[in-house]
Amino acid sequence: MDPQTYKFYWQGIEIEAVYTPLKWKTIAHLEVRSISPEGAPLPITETGYRSHFHQPGTIEGLGGDVVAQVIAWLDEEAAKPAWRSYVEASRQGSLF
Repeated sequence: MDPQTYKFYWQGIEIEAVYTPLKWKTIAHLEVRSISPEGAPLPITETGYRSHFHQPGTIEGLGGDVVAQVIAWLDEEAAKPAWRSYVEASRQGSLF
């Protein structure tokens, strides 16, 4: 199946998600990258890029809305202490 590309914003960051429901006839693939600002860290990746392979039908089984699933993933990870610490440190700046 052909890749599906989605662009959306999450907390002021423009994100592109490319979802391939069936890659190599065996697995599904989701790529998530921050495109503006380019390479901005996300709660699922420090580099602004994440490649994720999973069982075919996983996203479809959860309603099929790729953007909603990526946002839910980002929100879930953003609630964790590591991301909250990163956000707080980013606001304050660092002297070191």
